[in-house]
Amino acid sequence: MRNPDLRTGAENLLLECGGLKAGDRLLVLCEDPSLGYYYADLCQAVVDCARQHGIETSVQTIPFDPMGGALPDGLIASMKSADRTLFLSRTGDQIRFDAGMSDIRPIMSYVVDAGMLASGFGRADYFGFVALKDAVNALMATATRIQVTCPLGTDFSGPGAAYPKAGAADVSVARFPMSVFAPVPAQGFSGTLIQDGFLVGTGSKFYEPYGCTLREPLAVHFKDNTLTGFSGHQMDVHCATMHYEAVGKMFDLDPMTMHSWHAGIHPGCAYPTPAYENYERWSGSAFGNPRLLHFHTCGDYAPGEISLNVLDPTIRVDGVAVWDKGVLRPETIPGGDEILDRHPSIKAVFDAPERQVGQSSDGRLSAK
Repeated sequence: MRNPDLRTGAENLLLECGGLKAGDRLLVLCEDPSLGYYYADLCQAVVDCARQHGIETSVQTIPFDPMGGALPDGLIASMKSADRTLFLSRTGDQIRFDAGMSDIRPIMSYVVDAGMLASGFGRADYFGFVALKDAVNALMATATRIQVTCPLGTDFSGPGAAYPKAGAADVSVARFPMSVFAPVPAQGFSGTLIQDGFLVGTGSKFYEPYGCTLREPLAVHFKDNTLTGFSGHQMDVHCATMHYEAVGKMFDLDPMTMHSWHAGIHPGCAYPTPAYENYERWSGSAFGNPRLLHFHTCGDYAPGEISLNVLDPTIRVDGVAVWDKGVLRPETIPGGDEILDRHPSIKAVFDAPERQVGQSSDGRLSAK
């Protein structure tokens, strides 16, 4: 592999996140590149690196089910026979909350092309970001009050994160890179978030239309686990109401539910093209940047079926701006500075954070 940055990213995925070594068996499950989500150069780079390290690697292209059906028994058997399974497919994202995957612990890649793998997003030390995630989880769980605002007028607040008693192990797959903290349950929170540009799906199911265009910023009001209404441009209110009702009817669920929220922790995560050009790809790969905070709504489960996204959040934990207009400040997190000191590759992405997260030319999340 001639590109040293690409090799470093692939080793971070395979050797650090995957814990693989020579003689181990890796199963790579790929989505068809013609679908325009994962690029073929990513699979080739990963396979080349694995084989150079003596890892026995097999590759299988699997069909993508937009509605996220159950995995075939034969595929699950193949996953169990491998030392690790790597999903370069949205299928891995669809099963991330499946408790049945906890013993297999497949890896889901949110890197979707070789360029992302070679960037600071792919190269920054995996376990360092796991440690940062754990530190943020602990901070959220022990907080007395959390308040979130944004430049467009978002303002909601609530108590410390009421994570399940079993802890904040929020998914059943290993995620690479680690780029969000555990979702904060919405219970106890209330206020308004301002959704700019569009409503979009969550990656759970890929229905049509996946995105809903908004003319102006839409105020979404909520209390605890319930969306209480929308306000803003008359047509936006109408379209949002109809979109939620349609998605709820499609999946036989109460559409006006709010499950949880969280924000990105990885400043190396970049999305250089406008989100509206490919809502599906944007919603599944840009969220790890601290400039984005998103809600799981339309369903009383994570991730729900409609994602609400806030650009440049300020998250105050007991009065301290841990996120300040989209900038995550690790010095405000107990142990944060020490994590950066131990991992120069993480410090590098914090010192030069990526700023492109799918904004349009006007600098906002836009539908055009």
